[in-house]
Amino acid sequence: MEIREYKEYREEEILRLYSEVGWAAYLADPEALKQGYLHSLLVLGDYEGDELLGLIRVVGDGYTIVFVQDILVYPAHQRKGVGTALLKAVLDRYPSVRQIELATDNTPKTIAFYNSLGFAEFSQIGCYGFMMCK
Repeated sequence: MEIREYKEYREEEILRLYSEVGWAAYLADPEALKQGYLHSLLVLGDYEGDELLGLIRVVGDGYTIVFVQDILVYPAHQRKGVGTALLKAVLDRYPSVRQIELATDNTPKTIAFYNSLGFAEFSQIGCYGFMMCK
């Protein structure tokens, strides 16, 4: 596995990845997804040769806050360290950023994954989060 910046937006590859992981809401507006990628702070892909195994996309200013917007791994490559490697690469890239945040599904699997990497629920650190979805 090799992690490198995902610099060239390849729509077919991205749409296939989102489809395979079941993130259908993103597929409804491919142009918005493309613009999201083009305006992200950083996008990293995990590759085996030229094959994309998964990717992580972060937004923010890179100095005071980084928000993990998307972390996706093809189902065939899940539970093999791809997601962990991608998230650790982001954490290594921004060691001085005070707030690294994300929002995820409320399932035991996702909670255990992010807890294992040092993330805590807002309530555990005296915070409360809000979100407006349209």
